[in-house]
Amino acid sequence: MKLLTLAGLLVSLNIFAQNTQTVKIHLSDRQSHLPIEGANVSIPKYALAASTDAGGNVRFDGVPLGRLEVEISSVEYGKYIYRELLLENARQLVLDLELQASGKELEEVKVTSSAPSTSALMNVESITAEQIFRFPATFFDPARLAMSFAGVANTNDQANNVSVRGNSPEFVQWRMEGVEIVNPNHLSNAGMFSDKPAAVGGGTNILSAQMLGNMNFLSGAFPAGYSNALAGVFDMNLRTGNSEEYQHVIQAGLIGVDLSSEGPINKKKGSSYLVNYRYSFTGLLALAGVNFGGEAIAFQDVAFNLNFPTRKAGTFTFFGMGGISSNIFAPDADSTTWESSKDLNNIDFYGRMGLLGAKHSVKLFKKWNLRTVLVNSALENLRNAYSGDENVDYDYSAKNYLSLSTAVSGDLNALWAVNAGVQVSHQFNKFNYIDSDQIFYSMSNLLVQPYLRITNSRRGRFNYNVGFVSPYYSFSGSQYLEPRLSADYSLTAGHKVKAAYGLHSQVVSNRVAFYLPYRPARSHHFTLGYQFDPDTRQSFSAELFYQNMFNLTRFDSLYVSVLNGYEIGDFTNGYYVLNQKNQGRNYGVELNYKHYLTNGFFALLNATFYKSQFKAFDNKFYDTRYAGNYIYNATAGKEWEMKNGKLWGLNARLNWVGGFRDYQIITEEYQDALYVYYNMESPLYVKYDDYFRVDLRAYIKTPKKRGSQTISLDIQNLTNRANVAYNYFDSYQMKVMQKKQLGLVPMLNYRWEF
Repeated sequence: MKLLTLAGLLVSLNIFAQNTQTVKIHLSDRQSHLPIEGANVSIPKYALAASTDAGGNVRFDGVPLGRLEVEISSVEYGKYIYRELLLENARQLVLDLELQASGKELEEVKVTSSAPSTSALMNVESITAEQIFRFPATFFDPARLAMSFAGVANTNDQANNVSVRGNSPEFVQWRMEGVEIVNPNHLSNAGMFSDKPAAVGGGTNILSAQMLGNMNFLSGAFPAGYSNALAGVFDMNLRTGNSEEYQHVIQAGLIGVDLSSEGPINKKKGSSYLVNYRYSFTGLLALAGVNFGGEAIAFQDVAFNLNFPTRKAGTFTFFGMGGISSNIFAPDADSTTWESSKDLNNIDFYGRMGLLGAKHSVKLFKKWNLRTVLVNSALENLRNAYSGDENVDYDYSAKNYLSLSTAVSGDLNALWAVNAGVQVSHQFNKFNYIDSDQIFYSMSNLLVQPYLRITNSRRGRFNYNVGFVSPYYSFSGSQYLEPRLSADYSLTAGHKVKAAYGLHSQVVSNRVAFYLPYRPARSHHFTLGYQFDPDTRQSFSAELFYQNMFNLTRFDSLYVSVLNGYEIGDFTNGYYVLNQKNQGRNYGVELNYKHYLTNGFFALLNATFYKSQFKAFDNKFYDTRYAGNYIYNATAGKEWEMKNGKLWGLNARLNWVGGFRDYQIITEEYQDALYVYYNMESPLYVKYDDYFRVDLRAYIKTPKKRGSQTISLDIQNLTNRANVAYNYFDSYQMKVMQKKQLGLVPMLNYRWEF
């Protein structure tokens, strides 16, 4: 009997051990990045509480698995609540959090997971790896998650290109650790009308979600420190590997395999590594009934992050990522099966991208920090269409960005916090301009961006962010002073008003810039918002936005504008006139409701009503290509936690976007010849049908003796709706055709963490 009792006790202890894990939290000041000592940290769900030590650290061992919230309170910093956290069996929950000091006792500040530090007071959304794994049909891509946000519209199911508040996707910028980088996406030709590489998008992000740390998505009126972007910014940061334990992930699904590992390099010194390799065998989707039109699609990538803290010299980080992708199309040997002009040629597309970087952060004096980042990123794309030995269409492009950022930040006094620095980026481009022309052109630009940002050192009823950027573009010899202003004011508990303004500039098209006495495009951003938080679990907000575009390239064709995106590549007969005013405008309102994940339920609902217009030569405004006029998003889900640590989830997303616009395709016969062209002497009168899509995600997380497993099923376009991509003239069928976007796409995935 005693033996049975002892055996039962051992089994109970083993089960308990399997169903608990460690939570580690590091707190630092948002301005100086110095550790915060003596802050009270608690996990209310399990009545656990402790205070941070001199290094700003606190640790909780034996925490039961599942969803939890972390509350932080301090006399100097007020109260913060971090939600939507998930503690799993095989992985310690490690949070590196930055807090802003508080002038007086305030209502709680809600933060979703380990939300990134940012000085933006509005027009910003945080993206976390936890959300990427929870939201439906993201395919573990942060850009696809952003399509759930207000004002963001996907331009094609096959890619992650986004139109932000009616802007062209070309106006979006990608950053890594605070500096601008080249397009970090595989298969940049995916979903493009011309099948040519996109400037900023692609089939999926090269950086696996396993590597992603804090990330911001900004949608306008960016604070000082952000330049060379007019519409949006994806600001990515890498996660630091666990410095105490070795943790690994194997993930396999219908689109590929992820292998991830992290752990200590030197436990005593706190150094760590994080590495991930991913290989895609997308062709297996064909077994699930997904038709890629005879294309062989493949990609693979690798990423790493090495972290070395020191006692006095600060923290050194070395990181990198790289990927290759290909899309090979070969028509059926039996020509009687051909259906479109695509079957007339073989088409080979190859892309590769790489990035290497180093970061150093060190304490200066008592409350100051110096942060320096150096990144070299490069890409190369080649597309070749050929029939036999005949070259039909050859397109090549390459970019190399060498970027340096250095900034000092801290509290100037009891009222003001300062962030001042400079970002320098040498941007080199090489390309062939005319199809089938293998004569290459190149251009380079040195972009120097000194900036200054001043905020209140302690958050209070009135918060502000003022500063400026002064970008210098060497290729045009132009320099601007761009003010950035934002503020929020708490009317009463739960009610807040916000406002922001920014003047921005960007090099929109390198190919156009090569041929013209070109200047960067510029725009004024104005936003005004109201936020109501009835409690700590939900939030309502409304934002009015207005964007005025000027300094755009003008074309001889009456209705051509860089605001319409890709068609500008067909025109070199343009010119530039300094300080052209009111050449484009985007304005509208965003309505947003968030219910943070609480008791297993979350919701994100938003509606955007907007106009996107460009001014033609007749000085009248007309709708741009991306003038869908409205965007509706509804994302919601429910989780069920079992006593044994098992977690079930069912989430859905509905996306409804007004149809985009296009030029009319004209076909004319003259002297026994057929002439086909886009009528760019008229506005974009063609309006496509509305885009409508429903996505679903079901998953189950199960703790195991060694680690935990997750089985999930994502279904993109659950109703199999045939959404319109674009119209085109098919030279095989000799008529105007309509290209459809993807139908129903299932993705079954297995994830093992140990």
